[in-house]
Amino acid sequence: MNAKGYSERDEKRILDVLGRGLLKEFPNPERTGCPGPDVLKRITSHDMPLAEAEKWLDHLTSCSPCYRDFSRFQATHQRRRTRTLLAIAASVLIVAGVTGWALFLRQRQPLATEAAVLDLRNRSIPRGTEPNPVEPPLEVARNASYLEIYLPLGSSDGPYNLRITTTRGDPIFTTVGLAKIKEGLTSVRVEPNLSSATPGLYVLQLQKVGSAWNRYPLQIR
Repeated sequence: MNAKGYSERDEKRILDVLGRGLLKEFPNPERTGCPGPDVLKRITSHDMPLAEAEKWLDHLTSCSPCYRDFSRFQATHQRRRTRTLLAIAASVLIVAGVTGWALFLRQRQPLATEAAVLDLRNRSIPRGTEPNPVEPPLEVARNASYLEIYLPLGSSDGPYNLRITTTRGDPIFTTVGLAKIKEGLTSVRVEPNLSSATPGLYVLQLQKVGSAWNRYPLQIR
């Protein structure tokens, strides 16, 4: 039962009392005793409590014009209610679809867009072909948008070859960056794409063009 007191049984009782024959069997050209369209609209839209509506049932059972108005108002109310329900359902589907698509994109796209800083200033310059095994590896996330590399103290500016390789020497990223000196700090910025790299241990290799390669352990998360 709804808040206004109507139930399916109540509505069936009203329709049974009115009957289809009321459309023609009780003409009332003078509209004597008719409640008026506002009352009929309140009954059809359930805005009038059932106890108040019952006092008009006797009139409706003996007035074909009122019954025709009642039927027309009822059809209009049903159409409006159906449109409202369809609009609500469409809105729910749209919101669910947009939410699902946003979650799908969020899962597929990297979340972080900040720089990963690799600080080599206090790192020893490795000798030979292997990184210094004593030093802990540098760390970088796979979805970092770019690398800001602080070169060892005393490094000169100019072009540097840079590559990231597996521990077996297979390159996964290679580029050339231009180092700049600002306030005594030599740094080079590159934009790698590490999204397809498997998390694990790699090697960062740097070479001042014309000089030897330096190698540093690198952990990709």
